[in-house]
Amino acid sequence: MNRRENLKLLFTGTLASGLLLTNCDPKDKVEDYSPRIAGGTPGARTAEEIAYDQRLLSEVFFTDEERKKLNVLVDIIMPAGENGVSATDVDVPDFIEFMMKDYPPFQTPMRGGLMWLDNYSDDTYGKKFLALSESERMEVIDLIAWPDKAPAELAGAVNFFNILRNLTCTGYFTTEKGFQYMGYKGNTPNVWDGVPDEVLKKHGFEYPEKYKDLYLKPEERGTVAQWDEEGNLIG
Repeated sequence: MNRRENLKLLFTGTLASGLLLTNCDPKDKVEDYSPRIAGGTPGARTAEEIAYDQRLLSEVFFTDEERKKLNVLVDIIMPAGENGVSATDVDVPDFIEFMMKDYPPFQTPMRGGLMWLDNYSDDTYGKKFLALSESERMEVIDLIAWPDKAPAELAGAVNFFNILRNLTCTGYFTTEKGFQYMGYKGNTPNVWDGVPDEVLKKHGFEYPEKYKDLYLKPEERGTVAQWDEEGNLIG
């Protein structure tokens, strides 16, 4: 299983409980659901919320040099796979830019981590991170991408990469392309046509032909099933 598939499974498992970003304490979450601001706008956004978003969008956190490094890093985390769509293809850096301003505690570890990349690269290879070859970049990333294996002295860099990885995955898998890649359907009409044939075949099963017309009748979806005294479905 490759890195992209691992991230896909990781993120799919978090959809039921929310996004990977879980930075609010219980009190914050309670307050967020309370009707503190009256006068909603279309799309359930208040005028105050829209103004807040516009203010953040008008500000710039990353420098041009930091943005170049960010583009490289997010595509290392989420490269173009079978669907041909990388993190930069779905504007993940824009999402991270917004999050830096929406949640200021991210700013110091993010900026510090980007600086560390240049300092380490300069000390080790005699050049900045963006000037490294692809293999050299991966050598640097491998040092901080695996928390259980990383040296204790790199704890700050590991924390930076954890934040970056979570933000990248959140940004990627909450786009239309990300949902399509996961096969996530969201709220769809509750129509059951049985287990898809490709899934059955993958596990060595198939529906007996004699039962298909009995159990899978689209025209009878609204009919309540009836059972005999022995527990058999009455067709």
